[in-house]
Amino acid sequence: MSITAEEILAEIGPVQAVLDEHDGVVTVLDTAEGNIMLSLDGGCTGCSSTPMTAMQIYYSLKKLEQVNDVIFVNGELPDYMRTFIDQKMAKESEEAAAKATAGESPDADDSSNEPQGEIV
Repeated sequence: MSITAEEILAEIGPVQAVLDEHDGVVTVLDTAEGNIMLSLDGGCTGCSSTPMTAMQIYYSLKKLEQVNDVIFVNGELPDYMRTFIDQKMAKESEEAAAKATAGESPDADDSSNEPQGEIV
């Protein structure tokens, strides 16, 4: 299964909406074999928020079955952020599998018994 540049841009639409306000541009350079090569251009160049933007894009795209890897050609995603997202996704996958094994809906919100905050 392959993925097109249009599908990638549609998936990162919410991030692109924010980038539009700051003249940021996501350029899809390649999608061969599910290895997505991106460049963050325009207002992203030199912006201190670019690694966080890259992290959000990486997280969104790695959820897609057709995507093997997301490579930022300008080096916008530090290795520690990539590792953090990979670990987060592995944990989410384990939790979903545990819920499925227990017969729960994967989207079931089990936080209703947890405190939601505290008034000080």
